[in-house]
Amino acid sequence: MSRLSRRLALFLPGLLVAATGVGAGDLATGAFSGHELGLAVLWAVPLGALLKFVLSEGLARWQLVTGETLLEGVLLRAPRWLRWGFLVYLVPWSWFVGAALIGACGVTANAMLPLGGDAATGKLAWGALHSLVGLALVWRGGFALFEKAMSLSVGVMFVTVLATVAALGFAPGEVLRGLLVPSVPDAGGEGLAWTVALVGGVGGTLTLLCYGYWIREDGRAGPAWIGACRADLAAGFTVTALFGVAMVMIGSRVAVAGRGSGLVVALADALDGELGPVARWAFLVGAWGAVFSSLLGVWQSVPYVFADFWRLRAARERPRDEVDPRGRPYRLYLLALALVPLLGLRVSFKEAQKAYAIVGACFLPLLALALLWLLRAPHVGREHASRPWTRAILVLCLAFFAWAGWLETRG
Repeated sequence: MSRLSRRLALFLPGLLVAATGVGAGDLATGAFSGHELGLAVLWAVPLGALLKFVLSEGLARWQLVTGETLLEGVLLRAPRWLRWGFLVYLVPWSWFVGAALIGACGVTANAMLPLGGDAATGKLAWGALHSLVGLALVWRGGFALFEKAMSLSVGVMFVTVLATVAALGFAPGEVLRGLLVPSVPDAGGEGLAWTVALVGGVGGTLTLLCYGYWIREDGRAGPAWIGACRADLAAGFTVTALFGVAMVMIGSRVAVAGRGSGLVVALADALDGELGPVARWAFLVGAWGAVFSSLLGVWQSVPYVFADFWRLRAARERPRDEVDPRGRPYRLYLLALALVPLLGLRVSFKEAQKAYAIVGACFLPLLALALLWLLRAPHVGREHASRPWTRAILVLCLAFFAWAGWLETRG
């Protein structure tokens, strides 16, 4: 491996977080926010990326200092009944996110290569194929093949979406003003709700936990790796922020209609009229890279979370063994994640995405609360405890995502 390749490999876990966290819902939220509010809300995207960065950095710091995953840290110190409460949360989350991602892959792929006599049939066929391909890649390929497939998907996603922005053309002064001067347009009384959705929609929810398993696969252990994790998380959430900014910019220029993955197809059709058929295809390929990389990331990582829960379910202290991706709990949950949501493909994407957003929004304030509790001197030592400014941002995360979750459930 060349020196450049080794350096780029250091950023892979952070890029995996970025790729897994960007799905059809993020595409739709960014485009709709841009359509409704214009470039004035570009500042909300890097703010959201910063909040997710702080959560992920705290998670990594806990694991590298203590040797425990965040799930270990919480469940081993919480009442035993709470362990089963986590499972009650994880199972419906897996169903909703699985159905949403399979449906998004099906809709996007069918827009490029239609199958069957109607869009619904094409969505079912393409969605099932993507789920099974993702299952095969994770089951047979291991972490190394997963990294390669994700890197390719991220590259496709990033290049094509930024190229679309470049082709549309924007005044640099207007973009900088939207990034540096926070404002919330009224938009018929909906401006605040769209802005909150944009901040909360940057990056993942429960999938943030998966970063800990990926750095363990990468051989990172001990406090000496904290700096490297901060660097690759910064790179990953910078990519996420750039992608989110690009989607807001595209939405501000192109008239859009629809919801969820259907909105992605409507955007591509609008770009056909604006820039020609090559732009339509390029954008669809980039959108496909976003949703398929998200599916791959969830298929590979969420079974880790279940397998970690399974080994901790009755433990009174930290087990000596670690999560085995070839073990039965991991593989059974992988099968369930890839196959059971296929039964929900006839559920409308809009409803699946709404349920997924509501269930996911409940997790982030709990994660912020857990980090505020765990990252104190008695647990990690004074040297690695959260500084006052970090605690302030975690409190902001707790307050903001609790508020965003309440708005989501109310809607």
